[in-house]
Amino acid sequence: MIELNERQSVLRAHVREWAQELAKWALDLERTPDMVHELLDLPGIRFLARNPIPEEYDDEPITLDGHPFRGGGVERVTICEEFGAADAGMLLAAPGPSMSGVLVSQLGDKAQQELFFGRIAERPTWTFFALTEPERGSDAGAMQTTLTQKGDRLLLNGAKRFIGNAIRADLGVIFARVRPGPLGVAAVLADTGHPGFVATPIPTVGLCGNQVTDVRFSSVEIPADRLLGAHLSPSRRGLLGAVRGLNQLRPGVAALGVGIARGACDYVRAHRRALTAWEHAELDGIGLRIEGVRQLVLRAAVASDNDDPGLGPLASAAKSRAAGLAEEVTLKSLGFFGAGARQEHPLLDKFVRDARGIEYMEGTRNIHHLNVFQGISQGKIVRQ
Repeated sequence: MIELNERQSVLRAHVREWAQELAKWALDLERTPDMVHELLDLPGIRFLARNPIPEEYDDEPITLDGHPFRGGGVERVTICEEFGAADAGMLLAAPGPSMSGVLVSQLGDKAQQELFFGRIAERPTWTFFALTEPERGSDAGAMQTTLTQKGDRLLLNGAKRFIGNAIRADLGVIFARVRPGPLGVAAVLADTGHPGFVATPIPTVGLCGNQVTDVRFSSVEIPADRLLGAHLSPSRRGLLGAVRGLNQLRPGVAALGVGIARGACDYVRAHRRALTAWEHAELDGIGLRIEGVRQLVLRAAVASDNDDPGLGPLASAAKSRAAGLAEEVTLKSLGFFGAGARQEHPLLDKFVRDARGIEYMEGTRNIHHLNVFQGISQGKIVRQ
């Protein structure tokens, strides 16, 4: 069993309080995603807007009860679970470095990191991460967005789809093809204010606060010094950089799924006080399943903190299990309230709809099952 230490428990207690406070606006945010701008002064949003910023770029590090926090793997999953149990949409709608921050930390040179994290430290800044393309989904090798040289500028042309926060973001990391072949993909740090950048929200059933977006690039000019990883070997940038970044982020997505399942279970306990013996047993069984997947998520988070070579398949196992858990538990939770549950309990209905979104974040389950199989066959993880 992996238990949180004192420092991590302090983080959990604070984040749980902040997340529960923000949960009061969950349904309002779903109807009006832009209302997140009205919540920027609340402690939970202020925390997310600055977590994590590397120490060298942060004059005011986040400190809670005397403990500093820099957003490692276990910290990230702790934050994601607590927000997932309250309102996953609020976490995804908040400003901050998010996925792009991980890529800039891995691939960016000092000047690029100063630009990116400097803006985030200065004021609440939304960011986005653009890899998925229309009709190609998770097949990044078939990427068709292009990046071509034009004097001292780079021209970006193409499209991305299902990109969270791009409609409200100032900065983002975009992957594009610079030449044919597996090493021909690169990433750039782009401003959304450049001419030719067009973002259009896509209506969604769940996780509406995230404002999933369709993004089009028409000869968007990007300074050549915004090309990420130019100081690294070709094998360490591009798609490999994306894979390494996704492996670090997947335990957090998995924790979001665990949180959604826990939130639905807690909702049942709070609103169905007169439970039968069978219902008590059913909820207890759900609780055991949640704890089991939480332990898998924590194991992947520890692997991330330790830079374990088995992180990739472990992260995939955690994400796959958590996506299934969130969907199953939220649907079962409806059964405790009868046929009219979705109309009579809109917050529980929201948990159900949000749970479906976990499946499509950071790769679907079939992709992760392949990753787990490869990890086991290559001896990177051991079946227990």
